[in-house]
Amino acid sequence: MRLTRAGEYGIRCVLHLARHGKGALVSRKEIAVRTDIPPDFLAKIAQQLARAGIIEILQGATGGYRLLADPSEITLLSVIEAIIGEISLNDCVGRPESCQNSTLCTVHRVWNKANQQLRATLQETNFATLASEEACCLTPFPEADSHKQSAEKK
Repeated sequence: MRLTRAGEYGIRCVLHLARHGKGALVSRKEIAVRTDIPPDFLAKIAQQLARAGIIEILQGATGGYRLLADPSEITLLSVIEAIIGEISLNDCVGRPESCQNSTLCTVHRVWNKANQQLRATLQETNFATLASEEACCLTPFPEADSHKQSAEKK
């Protein structure tokens, strides 16, 4: 299994919103620029996140996106699966009926265990924790920049 570009962009979008907090309205343009997501792709991903109940989309000149839940309640698993569907390492795990031997196969048991561990790791990782750490996929947050600059002036 490999995370798609759409899945990565979904994570970036929610992570950026998480840094602003639940209910904070952030313009689509700001998210696109700060997270390096093409605006049209961002609009498509936002629709999927909205359908999953993760964000709300407000239209118009003063519109944008906002989180519907506290970042501590939004997991990496929920965002990824909102974008790409249920995660499965192998067809025989995601669709056991696709393999005649899945109930007897020793490799199937390994795939199943690994799949469960991956899902558990992604489920226990929330966006409040991710937002509190330095993010590799975002440009510096504006308030962090201004705090840093004022600290350097002292």
